[in-house]
Amino acid sequence: MTGKLGLDPALVARARELARRAGQPVVDLARSHTTVSVERAVLRLAGVTGADPDGIPWVNRLVDAVVADVGLGHGVAAPVFDALAREGIADVTLLAQKAAAGSVRFAQPSGKAATAARRASRKAVAAGIRSIDRRRAERDRLVKRFGDPERRPWIYLIVATGDIYEDIPQAQAAARAGADVIAVIRSTGQSLLDYVPEGATREGFAGTYATQENFRLMRAALDESSRELGRYVRLTNYASGLCMPEMATLAGLERLDMMLNDSMYGILFRDINPIRTFVDQRFSRQVHARAGIIINTGEDNYLTTADAVDEAHTVTVSQLLNEFFAHEAGLADWQLGLGHAFEINPDVPESFRLELAHALLARELFPDAPLKWMPPTKHMTGDVFRGNLLDGFFNLVGTMTGQGILLVGMMTEAVVTPWLSDRDIALQNVRYVLGAAGGLHEDFVPAPGGFIQERAHRVLGEAVDLLERIGDQSLLTAIAEGTFGIMKRPADRGKGLDGVARHEADYYNPATEILEQPS
Repeated sequence: MTGKLGLDPALVARARELARRAGQPVVDLARSHTTVSVERAVLRLAGVTGADPDGIPWVNRLVDAVVADVGLGHGVAAPVFDALAREGIADVTLLAQKAAAGSVRFAQPSGKAATAARRASRKAVAAGIRSIDRRRAERDRLVKRFGDPERRPWIYLIVATGDIYEDIPQAQAAARAGADVIAVIRSTGQSLLDYVPEGATREGFAGTYATQENFRLMRAALDESSRELGRYVRLTNYASGLCMPEMATLAGLERLDMMLNDSMYGILFRDINPIRTFVDQRFSRQVHARAGIIINTGEDNYLTTADAVDEAHTVTVSQLLNEFFAHEAGLADWQLGLGHAFEINPDVPESFRLELAHALLARELFPDAPLKWMPPTKHMTGDVFRGNLLDGFFNLVGTMTGQGILLVGMMTEAVVTPWLSDRDIALQNVRYVLGAAGGLHEDFVPAPGGFIQERAHRVLGEAVDLLERIGDQSLLTAIAEGTFGIMKRPADRGKGLDGVARHEADYYNPATEILEQPS
């Protein structure tokens, strides 16, 4: 038996092996398919930028033109760079403009033409990946210069007004007030757009559009704050939805530090086709691995639709699957911000002890991962005093169990979009609890054989049982039957399925070829 919970190492190893068994067929599926967003990400790495007068990105127009002529299953790199050679054009964005005007046709090259096109595409994409490498090295230098926050967990705070130029001063004020990570959540519905908007945006609903220019502006602003405060302030956005691979690519190019990137969130809560999601998430995680970005997963969302006590084991199962998928894509443990949440109904007897058990189980199963601990939302009632107390209990669990990333809870959750004053009170709550508790996690040890240990053992046992059932029937079947978050999502339905294709025999993707090379 090991750790504070006395977990059985053999059972933990069994859980990981079952997660690998359940996840490997999904990896095989992802390795044999592509999507329009994967191919658009390849072309973004090759240098395609900008949008047409209607706001449709040139990269969308170019992929659509290639698909219309030769289909998606060959990949777009070879047809695009073959066309560049035939047309005598050096600029791939100019080619996209010509293709949109109907003046260029595409074909799948063969023989020497195919070899030349592959070589040229790899050279162009490699230049984009080198840009990501430079941004990662730049982050390393800035962290070394300014330093990391002195204590853990990092305080993670959401800022998103809809207007990037309003977000910037609010984000900088939040950093001054103690936030270590600024998350700019996306405008409602952006995950269902099959294109990435272009430029700085000033209109958004319950969030700000994720665009490359918005990434650039906010990263530059937080670099100013890092210099001012003498600690590196991290920036988070979203690599999820129908444009997951492109978001990951743009994040790498603009030096974001964390990205929301769950393997099942889009399937369950946005009804995005499961195959589309798993193909996109594998490519996006390969990019995140290369860029040194920490991913944040979305297991906390399951507990907003399912009971947090009865379905606690599904969170553990998803964390184990996310760990397997992440490692397979090249992410290291320090990049795994696996999600979990404080969502048990406070009226349930012993709710605080149950929360301690669940949080400590996550901490001990993934000792080298930062973890992302989410505040109460489902059972917030509008009573701001009760809400602030619940957030204080949440913060206490976070420090008692050594969480890595603590999202700031708001007492006005479920009432209004938080005011600046609400955020200040919430940050005071966090600062007080973390400061007063100090290194309490070093002293907190549950009683051997007591309530907390027994609860953690039960959840792990239920997780192993569920993983065994998933292994017998397949993960796609389990998702279709509503295993996670009680949402039923069949593999042959959902948004974005028409943007998926099985690889043809001559499929070529220079980005995955480079990203999968041994380091």
